[in-house]
Amino acid sequence: MKLFVVLVCVLAGCLAEKPRPCTSPPLLTGALILSTQNEKLWLYAKYFYDALGQKVRLTEQGNYQKKPFTYDALLLFREAAMYEIDDKARTCKKKPLRADFHPMEIPINSSLVGQAVLGSSSGVGQGLLVNTWTGNLSGSTENYVTTFTEIGCIPVNTKYQTQEYGWVLTDFFNNVIGISDPGQLNPPDYCPTEMTANGEQSEDFTSFFFKLQ
Repeated sequence: MKLFVVLVCVLAGCLAEKPRPCTSPPLLTGALILSTQNEKLWLYAKYFYDALGQKVRLTEQGNYQKKPFTYDALLLFREAAMYEIDDKARTCKKKPLRADFHPMEIPINSSLVGQAVLGSSSGVGQGLLVNTWTGNLSGSTENYVTTFTEIGCIPVNTKYQTQEYGWVLTDFFNNVIGISDPGQLNPPDYCPTEMTANGEQSEDFTSFFFKLQ
């Protein structure tokens, strides 16, 4: 009997796998809330994420330095273009997007902090198993801590350091695999085909979405 218990324990240990860095599903729709340590910026955004077509749409509303703002941006990485959209006024600006597309993922050089259950592990459906990772942002010494679900590799939250804002916290929620409205990832028919005259990429808050990348 003791030998049987030992064999079962050994088998369980062999089957248990240590969490590894992962990549989120290529098509995601959801929402996020972002806030900064110095209270300069707070925003709520809905997002459409298409890693296959390398497209992202973010519709944001929030406060920057205690002033309210709304912002709607469509980022088309393969075209190296971003569209600033005002659907109510039916206006649109096309500007260069000087950034490479990177999928939502755990950076391969991240270090595992540990696993945890959000909620309760007392019963089925009462908790969510997540993995928390840490590391340095690419090309810098700034730290990040990020949490993704063990099953599905869905983002839960991310915290990272910046010089301007201090720690930046992003919470993801209402994530759904797939694109509920594919039309949101195409420029509206009133958008121009040519870049704006100044040719400058605007300063906006869409970069937070890909900060870890």
